Amino acid sequence: MTGAAMNFTYKTAMPEDIDILVTTRIEVLRAANKLDDDVDMTEVAVQSRAYYEKALKDGSHTAILVYDKEKIIGAGGISYFEVMPTYHNPTGKKAYIMNMYTNPAYRRMGIAYHTLSLLVENAKNKGIDAISLEATEMGRPLYEKFGFTGMNDEMELKKSV
Repeated sequence: MTGAAMNFTYKTAMPEDIDILVTTRIEVLRAANKLDDDVDMTEVAVQSRAYYEKALKDGSHTAILVYDKEKIIGAGGISYFEVMPTYHNPTGKKAYIMNMYTNPAYRRMGIAYHTLSLLVENAKNKGIDAISLEATEMGRPLYEKFGFTGMNDEMELKKSV
C-alpha cells in the first residue's frame, strides 16, 4: 500500500452500511454518467438498496468503504456470479468489479488502487480468477496499471430506447 493510502481506514461493508452504500452508488452513477443532481435516481436507489440487502446477506457481493476518520472518501464493490464452465474458466465462477469511487479531493493517493487490490484478493480467496469490469475513461489507467486488459470477444446487446 502506498504511503498516503495507508492513512485511511478500509472497511468491508456490513448490512448496517447499506445507507452509505446506496448513497455512494448514486454518487458513482452520477459521476460516471455525468448526471446533474436534478436527474431523478429514486428508482435506482430503491433497487440498489434491495440489491445490497440480498447480496450482502448471501455473499454474492463484497463492498469496501474507505474512510478518512469518520468521512467516507471512497468505495468499491465486487459481485460474484456463475456461468456455464468453459475451457478458460472451468469452474464457471466469475466476478465483476463495480462502484469504484474516490472523492475528488482524495484522488492520486493510491486509494482506488488499494481498494481494487482488496477486491481482487477477495475474489481470489473465493477461487475466482475470471474478474472483469467496465472502465470509465478516467479509471482506465488505474485498471491497466493493475493488469486489466481490453476484451476483444465480448459483445453487448444495447437496450432500445
